[in-house]
Amino acid sequence: MAKRDYYEVLGLSKGVARDDIKKAYRKIAMKYHPDKNPGDKEAESRFKEAAEAYSVLNDDQKKAHYDQFGHAPEGGMGGNPFEGFSGGGFGVDLSDALRIFMEGFGGGGGLGDIFGGGSARNRGRARGSDLKVKLLLTLEEIATGVTKKLKVKRFENCSDCGGSGAQKGTGKTNCSVCHGRGEVQQVSRSMFGQFVNIQPCTNCDGTGEVIANPCRTCRGDGRIRKESVVSAKIPAGVHAGNYMTLRGEGNAARRNGQQGDLIVLIDEKEHDLFIRDEDNIYLELVIDMAQAVMGTEIEIPTLTGKVNLKIPAGSQSGKILRLRGKGIPRLNSNMLGDQMVKIQIQTPTKPSKHEREIYKRLADHYGDQRKDKSVFRKIKSLL
Repeated sequence: MAKRDYYEVLGLSKGVARDDIKKAYRKIAMKYHPDKNPGDKEAESRFKEAAEAYSVLNDDQKKAHYDQFGHAPEGGMGGNPFEGFSGGGFGVDLSDALRIFMEGFGGGGGLGDIFGGGSARNRGRARGSDLKVKLLLTLEEIATGVTKKLKVKRFENCSDCGGSGAQKGTGKTNCSVCHGRGEVQQVSRSMFGQFVNIQPCTNCDGTGEVIANPCRTCRGDGRIRKESVVSAKIPAGVHAGNYMTLRGEGNAARRNGQQGDLIVLIDEKEHDLFIRDEDNIYLELVIDMAQAVMGTEIEIPTLTGKVNLKIPAGSQSGKILRLRGKGIPRLNSNMLGDQMVKIQIQTPTKPSKHEREIYKRLADHYGDQRKDKSVFRKIKSLL
């Protein structure tokens, strides 16, 4: 699918000031932020689209290229300034979009902030990549909140070199190619004039330093891959499609860079008895004809234990009884949903001899009513 014009996405025109770009992006990002639109795929798509547009128009070099060439890649310049944002659909995934939002405004990023775990990210260091895990929860866990232990395979700082990448007792020297800056400039000429392209230095991988004696354990990378256990505290009331961001629990960056984040995607396990509808849950209760006629009290399950439910005499199939406050808590609220119990009356398909005798006496008792045509007259009068 063809991408929309970045200025159109943000509701702007060419030549607009950077402050106006930031204001327009913030307005759209706040409107379509996944926290405000849980489970809304269209809103998530708009959120990622706006983040992609902002990441280009807020960068002078990328903006200059886009103003001249649009979405076309930059030929003859040793790279595509939109790398990471190319391809069909929106190249920005949810974690990229959240990171762009955080870096742009210093807070208010993922659902982790709603959960109380958000904080502004440090700047100026290389950053490790984010990780994603899907967490399947039961309705009981969603109703009460739960702390889960997650096994995560990730890069962590090498303990032998402390993450530096160098053997103990040895140090680093400034890169001779970029002279410690971590980046190099490439100048190219085209029919449109001279272009300067700034890229990370390949000799030092953008760190500005080189290691003469790399660590034997991590081979100079400063990190090793291992399996770790991460604790995630899930609040009550989450929905499938919600996510939370665990800051600093993703991959470690090379050579003591900044740790990435772990994004936990929430999913719900289908329940054997209950069906969820937002904060309410539904339970179907099957009773026999005698219980429906006479009324009774039955012990039924809820998400937090068993309770006694009074069935009124004369209950009909389809009748719904409400248990207030026995549903699911609303996220970050003191409000509670209800449990709705739908009555279904069971008609015996293979009654015993004794049951058949009882129903026969009932049939004889109501024989006169079956002969009464008043019901049919009533229906006829309505036609």
